[in-house]
Parts: sequence; C-alpha cells; structure tokens
Amino acid sequence: MSAFTNSAHKGLMMEEPLLFEQGSAEMTAVDLPEPREAEDMLGGCAREGRIGLPGLAEPQVVRHYTRLSQKNYSVDAGFYPLGSCTMKYNPRLNEKMARTPGLGDLHPMQPISTVQGALQALDMFAEWVMELTGMAGISLSPAAGAHGELCGMMTIRAAHEDRGNPRKYILVPESAHGTNPATAVQCGYKTVSIPALDCGRVDLDALQEKLNSDIGPEIAGIMITNPNTCGLFESEIREISKMVHAIGGYVYMDGANYNAIVGRVKIADLGVDAMHINVHKTFSTPHGGGGPGSGPTVLSEAIAKFAPLPFVRRHEDGFELVEHAVQAGEDYKPFGRMKGFHGQFGVLLRGLAYLMSMGADGIRMASGDAVLNANYVLARLKDTLSAPFEGPCMHEALFDDSFLKGTGVTTLDIAKALIDEGYHPMTVYFPLVVHGAMLIEPTETESKATLDAFIDTMLKLAEQAKAGAVDAFHAAPVHTPRRRLDETLAARNPVLRWKPADA
Repeated sequence: MSAFTNSAHKGLMMEEPLLFEQGSAEMTAVDLPEPREAEDMLGGCAREGRIGLPGLAEPQVVRHYTRLSQKNYSVDAGFYPLGSCTMKYNPRLNEKMARTPGLGDLHPMQPISTVQGALQALDMFAEWVMELTGMAGISLSPAAGAHGELCGMMTIRAAHEDRGNPRKYILVPESAHGTNPATAVQCGYKTVSIPALDCGRVDLDALQEKLNSDIGPEIAGIMITNPNTCGLFESEIREISKMVHAIGGYVYMDGANYNAIVGRVKIADLGVDAMHINVHKTFSTPHGGGGPGSGPTVLSEAIAKFAPLPFVRRHEDGFELVEHAVQAGEDYKPFGRMKGFHGQFGVLLRGLAYLMSMGADGIRMASGDAVLNANYVLARLKDTLSAPFEGPCMHEALFDDSFLKGTGVTTLDIAKALIDEGYHPMTVYFPLVVHGAMLIEPTETESKATLDAFIDTMLKLAEQAKAGAVDAFHAAPVHTPRRRLDETLAARNPVLRWKPADA
C-alpha cells in the first residue's frame, strides 16, 4: 500500500495490477452461445485445462491500457534527449498520408495492375533518397537499421564472391556502432578493431598498418559510422575510402547518424559503397515499440547490381515489381531476398510524406538545426559537465563522468534523477570508449525554450551532486509509479512470465 493514500493511488497516478491479477474465471465481456457438438478432429490433443486468459469486463480492459499509456513516456509528451537514437517529433501529416484509402488498406498479394500508385510511391521515395545520397542503387526491403546494415554487408560479400574470393576480415573502428561487428560476424567475417585518436576519430596510421599487414589481401572492407558514436564527423572519410579501395575492399558507412548531414553531403562523394538509412531517425517516422521499422540501403555503382530482390522498375507502361533473378535481367546479380514482400510500405510512405513536405531546402535546414541544437547544449553544459573531446560536435553532445569524481554520484544516478524532473534520461554509458558517457541528442525539432529548461535542470543536478546530495540521488526516482530497480538482478534473472500465486 502507498505511504501516502489509502487506495494505493496517488491522484491521477493509478496503481495498476496486471490484467491476469484483475481477471477472474467468472467474468467475461462477451456472451457466447454453447458450442454445438462436433466430431473431435484434434487427435487427442484437446486442451484439458483452462486456457489461462484473464476474464475481464470491457471497462477494465480499456482502463488498464489507458492507465498504462499514461505511465509511458513518448516524444508527444516531452523532450526525448536519447543520444544516437534520434527521437524526433513525427508529423501527423505523415500518419494521415500513410492511412490514405488505396494505400493504407492494400494487400501485398494484389495484382501489380491494381497497385501502380503504391509502386510509384516506392519509386518516388527511392528517387528522393538516391538524389540526396548521390548513390547508384537502393534496396527498400530491409525492415530496420540493423537489417539494412546486414543488407549492405551481404551485398559487399556478394560482390567479393563474384570476384572469386569473399575475403575474411572486416575493419571496425572503435567509434563505430555496436551492431557493426555483430553484422560482420553474421556475414561470416572476422572483425579487426581500429583504434581512435585522442580527438575521437579514426587513427589513419593504425588503419594503414592493418591494410599493409599480412591480412591486407583478405580484408573485405571497413564498417565506419559517420558521424561517429561520439557525435563527431570523421573528417578523413575520403582518405579512409581511398585507402580501403586501394586494397580492393569496400566501404560500408553506418547511416544511423545521417540526420546530421542529410541534404548537405552526398554520400557517394565520400567514397562510400553502402549505407543504410534509419527512416525513423532521418525522415521522422515512429521509433520504438519494436517496430515496424525500415532501413533502406543505398549502394554504389560498384556493387548496386548485387542488391537483393525485390525492387521496383519503371517502364513505359507503368511500374513492375521485380521478384525473381530471371526477371531482373543480365545487368543484375541479386544475392537473394532480405524479407517477404517489399519491406515496410507504411513506414516508407511516412518517409516520403516527410520528404515531399519538407523539400530539399527543408531537409537541409533540418540537419543544420540538429547540429546547431546539439552545439548549443554542448556550449551551455561543457563548463559544468565534462566534455571528453575538444571542439564542436555534430548532432549530439557527449559528456563523461569526470565532473562527478569524488561526489559519490554516478552517471546512472543523474539519469534516474532526470526521471523525477520529468525528462526521459539521455543515453548513458554509450559509447563505451568514454567512461560514464552521457550522450544527448536534441534533434532539430526542439525549441530553444525546451533546450534551456532541460539544460537548466542538468546544471542544477550537477550542482546538487557536487553539494553532497548523495542520498537523494541514490533514492531517485521517487515520483514514479515504481522505484529504482536492481537492474543487474533484473538482467541476470528476468521474470518474463506471470504465474498465479497458487501455481
């Protein structure tokens, strides 16, 4: 029971049991007729006990999910400063367009003649992205960023196999995204780490040493994140591409941070061979909740012909969906398929709506504002918090925990205290190359007033930490429906299934 009320509720913050805890076998929201007798066709596999679902009245169900939604933080509720994740506002226009009759109610197995508008929309999205990136080819089918990453690396492997040798190694800088080495291993490669300089960028001397070493002829390419996970632009990216191309390798650039440079940099001009795009990060589609996502992957002229099926092709009489290698023609050598049908159509529609409503000038302005906002956060906080790298950042501001030294307060404590202040915490302990990292990405959609309120809160928390308010930080959060968890225990011994008390 709550320490403050008799009901366990606190004002409009309702204490909410699980549906299973509320339900009873005698309760139902639907009256069903008795089933008529029928021949048993289950072969002795009929259920012998209760199905185990909770019996509930309709108001109970509605109130349960409404109350849960009120406990959930969202970008519609407030500022979401997660670094690397780019939690930007999703314009409602995008949602309206994705629900347009004739687009929102299509079936993936309809005849091609009845979905010409949908194929045209996919073609338009591809045209926009290829124009922005300057790349020669694109696959729209990957279902998320990591899936697009896998698509790019599988395309690179297919290109090497076509030359007679898939090679063995992929170079991965320390500043790359954590999914990069996992993807390389998934594609059958061994990863070789490349260290960073004190400025947070790739060490070119260390890179050249690996390229010149015994493994050089077996290096398939490099996976580089740019801007990198420290929020810094890899200023030597062209030189890196030239070095890797010189030994016959390819360059995969993780496009998770493309929102910082979209409309300003042609990816092809950087010497990149493949890059996925997180549509939710760059083109404002919903993020989180387990999907749906979309990770279209752009490809250079050198490897575009190995892109997976299917793809949209325009011809004189309209559009066709190329589903089979024999249909693709002699100019293509697709490595296979990434998923069923043609990717997350509704997400791509939302992205197209964003692109068309913003226009090329609006896209360019958005990336500029994202970088401006991050540097504003960095400028106002760096004298109180501690920034690990000198100079300006790109789309996200990175801090370490050295300003907390001797206080007894940790990065995690700051994050938990932010929850009490009404903010979703920033990304913490990532990237791993910075001790006690706090990664803040304001995106372009937040106003100066919103940023000032958040910054003022961060400054006040830093002041309280240095003033010795250790107990208060260790207790946070105290204003939430649940207190701080033992996160180590939860990770090592998760309770994933509810069981009744008498089970």
